Amino acid sequence: MGRAKKGPKFAAVKKMISKKAIKQPQVSSALYFSHNTALGPPYRVLVDTNFINFSIQNKLEKLGQKYRVALRIAKDPRFERLPCIHKGTYADDCIVDRVTQHKCYIVATCDRDLKRRIRKIPGVPIMYITQHKYSIERMPEATIGGAPRF
Repeated sequence: MGRAKKGPKFAAVKKMISKKAIKQPQVSSALYFSHNTALGPPYRVLVDTNFINFSIQNKLEKLGQKYRVALRIAKDPRFERLPCIHKGTYADDCIVDRVTQHKCYIVATCDRDLKRRIRKIPGVPIMYITQHKYSIERMPEATIGGAPRF
């Protein structure tokens, strides 16, 4: 028997970058809120407890330098914590009540049940995390007329 060849089995191919390879990232059309006149900068985002929990500040401090950006965001005074005037109600019920009264919020949640409940309310977009990216659901076509401005 003969000896096996020692060498590359595949030819080296020079990588060439074409103009088609350099693409701009696609932006979701749901980010443009021209359909709902109540939504505009500064955007008001209601964040569900399973999306981010502000009680994790102690845990973030213990984790050290690796999570310093998350800790800085959690302590940022620009985030307004809305107080609830009613007691003994679940957070999901409180979010749904607030959104039905004032349709000027974007609801950020990863909870399937809460998303299902909010989809029934016209004019309220939903933000969620999918594949390590933020996504915003398109508002239903019935809300193109816009929600009342507050």
